[in-house]
Amino acid sequence: MTNVSEQPGLVTATFSQRMRLRLDDGREVTGRLKGKKLRPVCGDRIEARAIPNEPEWLVTAILPRRNELTRPDKRGQVEVLAANIGLIAAVTSDRPATDWYIVDRYVAAAELMGASAVIVFNKTDLAPASGSSEAELGVFTNIGYTTIRCSAKSGENIDQLRRALHHSTSIIVGQSGVGKSSLINALVEGADQDTARLSQSSGEGRHTTVNSVMWSLEGGGTVIDSPGVRDYAPAIDAAERVAWGFREIAALADECRFANCRHMREPDCAVKEAVASETISHRRYESYRRLFILADDAAQSNRG
Repeated sequence: MTNVSEQPGLVTATFSQRMRLRLDDGREVTGRLKGKKLRPVCGDRIEARAIPNEPEWLVTAILPRRNELTRPDKRGQVEVLAANIGLIAAVTSDRPATDWYIVDRYVAAAELMGASAVIVFNKTDLAPASGSSEAELGVFTNIGYTTIRCSAKSGENIDQLRRALHHSTSIIVGQSGVGKSSLINALVEGADQDTARLSQSSGEGRHTTVNSVMWSLEGGGTVIDSPGVRDYAPAIDAAERVAWGFREIAALADECRFANCRHMREPDCAVKEAVASETISHRRYESYRRLFILADDAAQSNRG
């Protein structure tokens, strides 16, 4: 019989040194780590055991992950941001203006980790999407991604976003200021107050920031709120894998003259021909090129 003091569970919020766990028996508890090598993230399945005479639980193991949302840290090592993700929702806006290269990188991360992606344009209550934003949203639509124009403030198309997140573990990502937390508050009633309570009860001081937190959605599914970023790139172990993050580029790879074509300077490259004919977006190709160079430089640095 299973020891009731030992439980598998789910990481639903992370702080700097603590985390919130949802045990499989339904209890919500605070956890801390056994040792310094464990690095659980939101979305992780874990093993934990009760600490005698204490309210906290000790996280003893991370169960195998289906996938990981990653980025390189400042030392060039892989940092895992979230785990076991089914969908990445990349939030955009005109205020502040969207860096579409960052959006490409989140979408590429979704492709490489076997997750779905949706592009969300927020703040339609301020104004419709600008011409340039509509053009970029159209590019994503044309290559098969769902795009949603909505407003966290007015509620426009929030139900459409909720349906897109239904029955999946999703993460909402994007630049600082685009309204990710406002969207969470529109999707989950009282999420802002609950986040404040989590921070205050984490045992790390009143002003502790929650790194990320997972919410249950009415009708099914969960969504993770993540901190805003100024920049983002997925951690990619081989530059040749970058093409698989851009589905329109991956679809043409077999038509290139060389089987190992990198779509950079090689002759008779079907991808570059598609860019020249505007079948593939010039900006999306430039995004691919930048991420390829970044991944190639990182791989060479690691080999050195």
